[in-house]
Amino acid sequence: MFWNWLIGILVITFGFVVIRGAPYVPSRTKYINRAFDKLYKLGRSDVLIDLGSGDGIVLRLASKQKAKAIGYEMNPILVIISRLLSIHDRNIKIRMTDFWLTKFPDDTTIVYVFITTNHLKKLAKKMQQESNRLKRPLKLMTYGGVFTDIKPDDELEAYRLYTFSPLQTDEA
Repeated sequence: MFWNWLIGILVITFGFVVIRGAPYVPSRTKYINRAFDKLYKLGRSDVLIDLGSGDGIVLRLASKQKAKAIGYEMNPILVIISRLLSIHDRNIKIRMTDFWLTKFPDDTTIVYVFITTNHLKKLAKKMQQESNRLKRPLKLMTYGGVFTDIKPDDELEAYRLYTFSPLQTDEA
């Protein structure tokens, strides 16, 4: 009986998140490091937001490069795991929140996301709104999903780097 409840809770917890974003897929350290090395070198002045931060590996790797890293994650199990794995790192914050409904911190410089194709238009709109609100360009590094109507600044394997610049109007 206990195992049935536990499995049910896990299915609901991980399944609900897929409706709002991408499923949890563990990221590989060597590929993330290569993307940060070749596409966008992080430094002390950077604030990276990881949308759907999962177990926090991207946050920990960004922190190793001296960047401030903030993870947005809806799955409470992954939030706990990420917080435990990052417990002594002052550069990392993990927030249990739906990033679609959350404004980025004012000092955000780059957003990282593993995204599926069916959420790309919504993500482009969110990035444009945040760039407009902050009145400055924002970088977006995607893993997986590829925008068909936005040209990337650079590409490396399944990673793409985009720049969203503020528009004169609020239209995305």
